Amino acid sequence: MIVLAVMLTAAAAAPAALSMLPRRRRPRLLVKNLAAVVQLILLAAAALCALAAEQTTTTVPGLALTVFVVGAAAAVGGSGVSTAVLDSATREHRGAPAAPMSDLPPDDRPVLRGGAWIGVLERLAAVATLLASWPEGLAVVLAVKGLARYSELRRPNGAAERFIIGTFCSVLWASACAGIAMLVTG
Repeated sequence: MIVLAVMLTAAAAAPAALSMLPRRRRPRLLVKNLAAVVQLILLAAAALCALAAEQTTTTVPGLALTVFVVGAAAAVGGSGVSTAVLDSATREHRGAPAAPMSDLPPDDRPVLRGGAWIGVLERLAAVATLLASWPEGLAVVLAVKGLARYSELRRPNGAAERFIIGTFCSVLWASACAGIAMLVTG
């Protein structure tokens, strides 16, 4: 069951590859949302397997492999969920036609450069602090991220909302992955 939980966690990260394609080759929003749902289902299945295997002991190599796979799944997998949620949240609503961010004039687009890499590092830091039994580290990670982006977030172009949504998706995904690792490793 432990091996299955780790494999499901790794598989949960796979659909995130869609969000790593060049922007013009990325699939439509529906496909991204379906991929995100698949990711969440696979992560839930991994959690159930980890719960079922909670009574078994994990060897040191098994522990190291689990931490590595779960850390990688947290770092990479969260980008797919974050991208799907951000794309869904930034579409026009209230009766207006749906328009992706790329259709907005360049001056009206929220630009948070380096967001994909910052997200990967944020998820790695979140998993590391949780697996190190230092949940307070999440506050440090989020404070550093917020302070670094402060000047960009003050502009009234929607960047602050994208920042909050992306951060919540990333941290929740990384926390779920860390939870699976904690269940597997006891």
